[in-house]
Amino acid sequence: MTSRVTYTGELRTLATHLQSGSNIETDAPIDNHGKGERFSPTDLIGTSLAACMLTTMSIRAKELEPRLRNVFTETEKIMSAAPRRISGINIKFHWPTDQTFTEEEKKLLEEIAWSCPVKESIHPDIKLQVHFNW
Repeated sequence: MTSRVTYTGELRTLATHLQSGSNIETDAPIDNHGKGERFSPTDLIGTSLAACMLTTMSIRAKELEPRLRNVFTETEKIMSAAPRRISGINIKFHWPTDQTFTEEEKKLLEEIAWSCPVKESIHPDIKLQVHFNW
């Protein structure tokens, strides 16, 4: 087992990672009867994609890992109304200003990001836009 998810009331859940005991709380979004005070379950899909891209870059380009520290992303999840589902995810990378990458390194990192396991698991109807902002 990977996790246990408990409904805690008021449209919220508590997800516990069984191996570590760490927790994530979710809340329904404001536009779907929630308070929007936590990640929504659908927020976690876009967030997982960005985290997976960064993690996979660090694993597969191990020699670049120290230079990837402090890279961050901004993620936007886009919902459609009928049926209510994720229709798009936009991710924008922000690179540390004290780090530079060669064209070859940039190409490698982009290829790695686009092949991460979460990306490979996202339905092809979901429009993905990733801006690497080199």
